[in-house]
Amino acid sequence: MIESLVINKKYRLIHISEGEQEVWLENISSKKYPFIRLRRIDLDWSSFLKRDIESVLYRGNQVRQAVLKRDFSILNIYVSEQLPVDDYEHIFEASKAPSGNKVHVQSMIVSVVNLHQSLQQLTDILGNEILLSLKREYDLNEIEKIKRRVINISIEEEKKEKNLLSFGKPLFTYLFIGLQVLMFIILELAGGSENPYVLIEYGAKFNLFILAGEWWRFITPIFLHIGFLHLFMNSLALYYLGSTVEKIYGSSRFLLIYLFSGFLGVVGSFIFNPSISAGASGAIFGCFGALLYFGLVHPRIFLRTLGSNIIILLGINLVLGFIVPSIDNAGHIGGLIGGFLAAGVVHFPKNKKLTQQALFLIGTFFLTSVALYFGYHFPNLP
Repeated sequence: MIESLVINKKYRLIHISEGEQEVWLENISSKKYPFIRLRRIDLDWSSFLKRDIESVLYRGNQVRQAVLKRDFSILNIYVSEQLPVDDYEHIFEASKAPSGNKVHVQSMIVSVVNLHQSLQQLTDILGNEILLSLKREYDLNEIEKIKRRVINISIEEEKKEKNLLSFGKPLFTYLFIGLQVLMFIILELAGGSENPYVLIEYGAKFNLFILAGEWWRFITPIFLHIGFLHLFMNSLALYYLGSTVEKIYGSSRFLLIYLFSGFLGVVGSFIFNPSISAGASGAIFGCFGALLYFGLVHPRIFLRTLGSNIIILLGINLVLGFIVPSIDNAGHIGGLIGGFLAAGVVHFPKNKKLTQQALFLIGTFFLTSVALYFGYHFPNLP
């Protein structure tokens, strides 16, 4: 059964109990049953089922919170020699929609005594006709071959995921952190990183000078920071987010994502914020955008590895940007959009999608052109 679900329904083996009597399978893309739990046990009385299903509900709710789902269903399958001697259907019915719980557990028993009927019921639920061809008995050699095949498939899938998440090394991440620390020291020695005249002299975003032709101020503010706390928080965020993005996309793609995100973040600030501004926040939000693009292309891996933390952190930062007046939220949102678009243009290493990348490039060029036109023709001056 496990082999059929893994090969034909694209489920992935995510847990095997120590005695190999319990297995959990996952397929986030399955809308009906993203998780299937199988337990091999010989049932006698139904009292065991109630306690066991409660444990499945508890574990399922933990998973639901981790993958940020409002609700989902688990198919819970018992494989038993016999059916329970007493009535058990009412326990299964009660577990489908428990009060106060957003996890629904649909349970069934695959029993050897009525194997064909059980497999027909499972086929009706999952739409997997191959299950009907399962034999009543398998010899030990067949079982070992099946087990090795399933485990090897799972290992290969895990390797693919690890390769997706660790293609490159965070070289530019460390370089950018070092560069912004160096520029902070230079600003402090020149008169203070919170001195507006020093900031303007060293390239902070200042709308009047951009309108006068100093276009490089769309880039230079990325490396300047206003005060030690600003530097520390952005360096910390860049260390974690930047290294993750650079590992996924590789150094050359990360360089483009980071610089374009920073640029579009400054453009957003140029349009909506007349004040002097500086900082890597737009580029860091671009890292959020690149990770969201990764989640769009690889939702299953994203939800299992990065999803909940990234979405919660992004939400908190955006809310703070709207609440705290001193935060340049236009720059943050511009960087977020820039990171998403840049990731779509460069896509992932060793995985070209030329038509899709071309569409992203055209959309990016159009949006950037419109933003610059708006900023230059309707200037937001101090």
